[in-house]
Amino acid sequence: MALFPFMDDSDLPGTQVRITSRLIDALYTEAMLLADEARSYFDDVGRDERAALDPFTRVGFACESLKVTTRVMHIVAWLLTQRAIDSGEIPMRPGHRPERRLGNAQDSDPAVVTQLPAEAQRLINASADLYARVKRIDEGEHETNAPQSPARALMGRLERGLVGDRTA
Repeated sequence: MALFPFMDDSDLPGTQVRITSRLIDALYTEAMLLADEARSYFDDVGRDERAALDPFTRVGFACESLKVTTRVMHIVAWLLTQRAIDSGEIPMRPGHRPERRLGNAQDSDPAVVTQLPAEAQRLINASADLYARVKRIDEGEHETNAPQSPARALMGRLERGLVGDRTA
């Protein structure tokens, strides 16, 4: 038996994540810190570690460093778009057009990553994790039009029942 027999599946909240300015700011800070760490490592500290690798692994190191940069830049671009939508600089509808969604970033090759120095592995995994989290938010945002709590859904049904559903 259903916990709330007066509700149906359409009243349940979707999987959409509400994107708040607080969430945008937290993810932006995380992305920028990761970008700075990656730049510092791959441009400076990682040079010595890269030089010690065999030629094939060195190519993998370079490719993975580019993938980290690409992931982080896609994230930052998406977050800046979300900020613009949140502030009203970009209207909601144009802000959610396909070209404003999170850009596609290639997955890392686990066989290559395991051959790299520990710090490179950490940065690669951190960028992949952050990208995956932002991607879930971006995809969740486009699954449903508006998130609803069960209480709001019930209020909506009651209101439609009392005044009649004018959208049908």
